[in-house]
Amino acid sequence: MNQILAYIGYLILLLNLILFFISFPNQGKAYKFFVLYLGLVFVVQIWAEILIQQKCNNLFLSHFYFVGQFVILSLFYEKILKEEYQKRIVKIGFIIGLLVLAIQYSTDVSLFIKFNLFEIFLTSFILIVFASFHFYNLLNEKKEFYYINMGILMYLCGSTILFLTGNLAIMLHSKFNKMPWILNSFLYIIYQVFILVEWKKSFSNKIRQ
Repeated sequence: MNQILAYIGYLILLLNLILFFISFPNQGKAYKFFVLYLGLVFVVQIWAEILIQQKCNNLFLSHFYFVGQFVILSLFYEKILKEEYQKRIVKIGFIIGLLVLAIQYSTDVSLFIKFNLFEIFLTSFILIVFASFHFYNLLNEKKEFYYINMGILMYLCGSTILFLTGNLAIMLHSKFNKMPWILNSFLYIIYQVFILVEWKKSFSNKIRQ
């Protein structure tokens, strides 16, 4: 079940990457950062799937995923947020987040081959703050990247809770210990659908022009 959901998520992600890439040259920096994010996620997930098929450990890829997501989406929000104080908070949060992770990994290099729950919480929490700023701004501004922002808020909130409770799932009966990952796959599909809706609402008409 989880594998089928994962493949559905990969397909929608690939579709989004293709659709957004089509308009890449004619868009602003925020748009280009988001396309870069989609490209990073697609490469990491396909790489992880290949390692799974080869029965190799792919946990080290989670760091590329979460740190890469944090870096690119921080740059994305720095471009779309309008208030100067919000931009300053993004820059400060970006620097602090990377600095804290650098200190953590420098003191325990074994984390590179483990699933780092602190990394997931820290990067996701900071991005949720940035997304909340944009959501607040959208109340009085043009609905720029509205569906993408809603998808990011929904997915990061839900997936962070699921990842943090993932260790508890190991202690559950075998019938239930995969449930967090199945729910995360559902969330990811919904997230990708939000992104697809954004392209349809905001950018598809620009291709036809």
